[in-house]
Amino acid sequence: QLQLVESGGGLVQAGGSLRLSCAASRRTFDSAQMAWFRQAPGKEREFVAGITWSGTKTHYTNSVSGRFTISRDNAKNAGYLQMNNLKPEDTAVYYCAAHFLRTSVVLTAIHEYDYWGQGTQVTVSS
Repeated sequence: QLQLVESGGGLVQAGGSLRLSCAASRRTFDSAQMAWFRQAPGKEREFVAGITWSGTKTHYTNSVSGRFTISRDNAKNAGYLQMNNLKPEDTAVYYCAAHFLRTSVVLTAIHEYDYWGQGTQVTVSS
């Protein structure tokens, strides 16, 4: 069973930066596609960024494109989300997710992901 644990969330001022980390329990994480989702109060969980197993293909939701960078280090069984120029609307609980479906396309739907972390809170103040 693959377990994911997020860390790195916190309180930051608008314009600041945070880096979220996702630690995976198994080495087989390197064969999984992983992504970050977020959920703000009163809103549905939404896709933020995804990356293929090789790290060669990424995809971002429009609202974070150019500000966030997803990456992974398979040797460390870890994934990351570098968040720059944070805005108050980025405030949400951020979740790391993974799946093992055989596809070269970054999947964006919640139901496509089988494994989830517990979430980490990101709060951006004005």
